Amino acid sequence: MGLRKNILITGGAGFIGSNLAERLLKDGHNVLSIDDYSFGTKDNEIDGVKYINDDIENILLIKAQIDICFHLAAKARVQPSFEDPVDYFRVNAKGTMKVMEWAKENKVKVVYAGSSSKHFSPEDSPYAMYKFLGEQICKLYKKSFGIKAEIARFYNVYGPRENRDEKYGNVIGIWTTKAMKGDPLPIVGDGMQRRDFTHVNDIVDGLIKIGFSDISQEDGWELGTGNNYSVNELFN
Repeated sequence: MGLRKNILITGGAGFIGSNLAERLLKDGHNVLSIDDYSFGTKDNEIDGVKYINDDIENILLIKAQIDICFHLAAKARVQPSFEDPVDYFRVNAKGTMKVMEWAKENKVKVVYAGSSSKHFSPEDSPYAMYKFLGEQICKLYKKSFGIKAEIARFYNVYGPRENRDEKYGNVIGIWTTKAMKGDPLPIVGDGMQRRDFTHVNDIVDGLIKIGFSDISQEDGWELGTGNNYSVNELFN
């Protein structure tokens, strides 16, 4: 990993952000988080990390010397995005532009959490469209302004501190909650849909490799196991 670095994680009190913060701290780096706690929680805070409770649009107020920014802050999940498309745009697209503008001013490398929805039609949901726009904004600043920016895409991440909310969680988180209550596990559709499920520790490994490497990827880094399972297989 080399010398101790100053790292900013947007969404550092969230599921992936908190696991990333914990690892970076263990590796000896200085870690700062900005999070508005709409998805992240105080329970996810790691001793030794400095936390700023603020909206992503206020990232320009951060004047600390930062080497790498892991931009994980976003309003998550597809279904809720239909209920509030305007705020999903504000956070996921406009917020990302603010991050890139801040990175340009402060000469910071950015690793952006893209979305697997890039591989489907972005018009399928406000969430998919605005995460897609976030990727395009990163590419714009990389090509037009020379910012070091890399995109990483995740697939059905699970593990410690995952969101178990039945509205915002993914299938493993939702099933864990149901199982703990003794409720049946819901399967949407025929259960034949196949997904790549990735442990959060592997995602953290990937993010750190991307962040600390000089290797650049024109499109995005796909972080996954390469093995997919149907929801029925997962159920069994």
